[in-house]
Amino acid sequence: MNSQITPMKISLALLVLLIPISSLFAQEKETKVNSKIKEVTVYLSGARIKRTAIINLKAGKNELVLNKLSTVIDESSIQVAGLKNANVLSVNYEIDYLEKKLVSEQVSLLKTKKASFELQKNKIKNKLTAYSKELKVLDYNLRVNSDQTDLSLEKLKQIGAFHREQTNFILDKQYELQTQQNKVTVKINNLIKEIKKQQGNSKEEQGEIKIKLDAPAATSITLVVSYNVTKSGWYPEYDLKSKSIQSDLNIVYKANVYQETGVRWDNIGITLSTGDPTLDNNKPNLESKYLSFVYGNYRKKQVSTLKSNYKYNPTVRTVSGVVTGDGLPLPGVNISIPGTPVGAVSDFDGNYTIKLPNGSRNLVFSSIGFESENIPVYASRINTDLKEDVEALEEVVVIGYSSKRGSGKLLANKNKFKTKAETKVLDSEDQSYNQTVDTKQEGITNTSFKIKKKFTINSNSESTAIEIDKFSLPTKYSYYVAPELNNNVFLTATLSNWEQFDLLTGEANIYFEGNYVGKALIEPNSTKEKLVLSLGIDPNIVVDRKEPKNFKSKSLTGSTRIVKKAFEISIKNNKSQPIDLVIEERIPVSNNKEIKVDAIVTEGAEYNAKTGIVKWNTKIPSKQSVKKEFSYTVKYPKGKRVNL
Repeated sequence: MNSQITPMKISLALLVLLIPISSLFAQEKETKVNSKIKEVTVYLSGARIKRTAIINLKAGKNELVLNKLSTVIDESSIQVAGLKNANVLSVNYEIDYLEKKLVSEQVSLLKTKKASFELQKNKIKNKLTAYSKELKVLDYNLRVNSDQTDLSLEKLKQIGAFHREQTNFILDKQYELQTQQNKVTVKINNLIKEIKKQQGNSKEEQGEIKIKLDAPAATSITLVVSYNVTKSGWYPEYDLKSKSIQSDLNIVYKANVYQETGVRWDNIGITLSTGDPTLDNNKPNLESKYLSFVYGNYRKKQVSTLKSNYKYNPTVRTVSGVVTGDGLPLPGVNISIPGTPVGAVSDFDGNYTIKLPNGSRNLVFSSIGFESENIPVYASRINTDLKEDVEALEEVVVIGYSSKRGSGKLLANKNKFKTKAETKVLDSEDQSYNQTVDTKQEGITNTSFKIKKKFTINSNSESTAIEIDKFSLPTKYSYYVAPELNNNVFLTATLSNWEQFDLLTGEANIYFEGNYVGKALIEPNSTKEKLVLSLGIDPNIVVDRKEPKNFKSKSLTGSTRIVKKAFEISIKNNKSQPIDLVIEERIPVSNNKEIKVDAIVTEGAEYNAKTGIVKWNTKIPSKQSVKKEFSYTVKYPKGKRVNL
């Protein structure tokens, strides 16, 4: 026997030894972890998810994979806890494009119904096609028979009657089938919308978090993984109810929670936070500004600033409003939606209306000579006042100015900063804040409400309403009218002591005397002590504004044109009780030394010479009328025109 070992034999032996070692490494597989969402903290924009899972770790290295997660996770926000003595070696977030999302039973049922209706629609379509062909055959036969010269009159009558009868029958059937087809089409379209709503707008790919741990010994742990997600949040909404102008206003403060993360939040605990992690929390750095000469068609770069004191409301589909420039109606303003071709232009009075495509979050208002504004879609009515861009108009830098920007804190009563020592829980753990909120906690820059009840929130375009608080506020009612702009009289409610409830900017549904009267906007982001709300129009108070008869309005003295203006305002109270009414008018204010406004008569009203606002506070008895008058004169050089 030849005992000599050749190099080939040595190579084969080494290969045999290497195969088991490599197979051992291949056996180290990832462990898929079945985790559940336990708690969600919902911010005004975004949310923080807390997942838990019970895991048995082996001694040494463990590679865990939390799969079937959202695809909109902020990787930098991932935190891992509950590890005991295990050490974290790495944490990575990836998108799994291979594993498709499971379709829920409800979606499967909807798809089955959709397929059934589509089959029904195809059968109807086939019948319509058959009747159309039969009608063509009848028409063809009629033409052939009419060409025959040997037909008797009686025979022609029989052919005509048969053709008419069959044509009417086919047309009636076609109409009947077309009606059925339209109804089935509506059902199919509704099912398509419902399927999209149930599925959410997430794609088939899913997110997964891979965690590598090193455990000194085999142990069991409760893994806690927290992370932030986008495409979620909450926006405030209010119900305002009052029985009469003698009772205080009852307010229901609600949070509408929405999420389109692609993952269902099933029976989870919810905490609502007024914070917003998406805002830029870095303070601005104000540097020196140096003046210099500029040449040519210099234009200051317009800045579109996103207002942070308003938050996106996904339920708004159409927005209307008035655009003003330094308080005056501004025509020709472009209202656009970033990322879409959709837009609108304000009319002569500054009014606009724009329909929003799905997913529209912001409106940009821009006009030559004014600073642009970027406003979140927060309500169905958005009014804005653009500020004049002085530098762009004058083509030269001559002044400096500052622009107030939101700091990201939306709380109306958070004007004073607090230290960490001042952060407090208003109610102890064993005492609830109210019937729906377990605890209310005020932090340094936000407030959070821990909700008692658990909720299930699907990933779709719908929102879930959660009641935060219910309270009454001392209310003073009064009526308001500005006849130059609108003859309608508005009921207003002035609220006191509202700061303690941490109200945010949001729309309110108004119910007065048991009836729904419309919507109003609550804007508590103000330094004013009292909050004034408009509760709607009262048709029982009639206002008429006109110029007195035989009033000479224009004259000419030398080189000066004189225009006299006088107005008479009549108010009739048709209500069964007296009312307090605030009447406001305006007298123009001159910014040009060649234009003079004088001979002002306001008949006992409060007159602000700086703003030109004339104000009457009057009490009108039931079934009584009052009249108010005011007048003024405008003088300016002949040959020039003034925007009266």
